[in-house]
Amino acid sequence: MYLQKKKQIGILAGLFLIAVTVWVFNFQEISGKFLKVKFLDVGQGDAEFIETPDKKQILVDGGPDLSILEKIGREMAFYDRYIDLVILSHPEADHLNGLIEVLKRYQIGAVITNGVIRETSQYKEFMDTIKAKRIPVYIAKSGGEIDFNENIKIDILYPSENLKGKILSDSNNSSIVAKLIYNNFETIFTGDIEKSVENKLVESEIDLNSDILKIAHHGSKTSTSEEFLKAVNALVAIIEVGKDNKYGHPHQEVLDRLKNLRIFQTGKDGDIEILSDGINYRAAGS
Repeated sequence: MYLQKKKQIGILAGLFLIAVTVWVFNFQEISGKFLKVKFLDVGQGDAEFIETPDKKQILVDGGPDLSILEKIGREMAFYDRYIDLVILSHPEADHLNGLIEVLKRYQIGAVITNGVIRETSQYKEFMDTIKAKRIPVYIAKSGGEIDFNENIKIDILYPSENLKGKILSDSNNSSIVAKLIYNNFETIFTGDIEKSVENKLVESEIDLNSDILKIAHHGSKTSTSEEFLKAVNALVAIIEVGKDNKYGHPHQEVLDRLKNLRIFQTGKDGDIEILSDGINYRAAGS
């Protein structure tokens, strides 16, 4: 059952030293009470690090290369070698490759995938590492829920069918779409879905309403439709994108559609950190 949204009615935006910061209402930091979501600057790829108030750690995607190791090394204590959950949204190189070494170097509680098989050496190494380390693997399907206690959960919104063992040459539209919920604060992760999947989600009448939207497919013009944006009704958009990338992401069409949102881009703003107490939140670029 999805939480009903109570939208904040205003944003106070400002510049503090070199960090671009969005403040929603009055945000007071109290140690140990906050959910942290970090959108990591790993170049032209996706990687998100989540830490709950009771220090459970979740890694969503791992970017295209080993830069993820330095990033999570900054987020975790040097002696901490345990990640509770790794989620691979879909097995494309810019989401998958960095996870291979993460699996090798850290103890992983569980892995969630969309079940799709990619016939690449990187995907084979990813799965071989999981088997060698005997990491439990679960297949995502809409309706699934991961409960972290502390009123924190992840709802799986897509795929709408079990894709275990399905072989695809392009898995973008099989991406796991998930909503992270902490009381009244919500963030949607979209992988690389395109407009056809966005339309399915809108038509399904699933509660898409969220505070933060991770823009799909690095700001490609094939994603982020007006209808989807209206259904999500976010205040902040995060685009994970490489600086001066060869694809021209984010596309100007997408930026135009996002004109009423506060936009962060990892290629410009570095790592983007969201802190929330379950009601209010702060978003800041490094």
